[in-house]
Amino acid sequence: MWMKTVFWGLLLFMLVATTMAVEYGARSHNSGPWSWCDPATGYKVSALTGCRAMVKLQCVGSQVPEAVLRDCCQQLADINNEWCRCGDLSSMLRSVYQELGVREGKEVLPGCRKEVMKLTAASVPEVCKVPIPNPSGDGAGVCYWAAYTDT
Repeated sequence: MWMKTVFWGLLLFMLVATTMAVEYGARSHNSGPWSWCDPATGYKVSALTGCRAMVKLQCVGSQVPEAVLRDCCQQLADINNEWCRCGDLSSMLRSVYQELGVREGKEVLPGCRKEVMKLTAASVPEVCKVPIPNPSGDGAGVCYWAAYTDT
């Protein structure tokens, strides 16, 4: 049963990613609403320190204190451009990997694999009920990059 759920979930992620690629042109890195999120254009990427702590705690199965959850959600909501929220989460995740010296297929923290941390980070907008762009219109608040990138 859970394999069917995983299959349909991944299929949904791929549908969203394909829809976005078609709508905004996957080969055009300098066009589309996310181009405003490029640090080269002066955009300052949010460090999301609260989300960093929350993702680490969730990944190892620890209870997330209410204050940490509140800080994370507020930091994510403070990013004015919805299109930049998932990019900032991806950037935060890469900095966690770099800080911990994580390589492909390794545990990020004891009891926490890289793939699990990636999916945990991608679901932060849904946990926080903070809107992100979703061209499929199905209401899912999960960052689409989790389905097909090696973040």
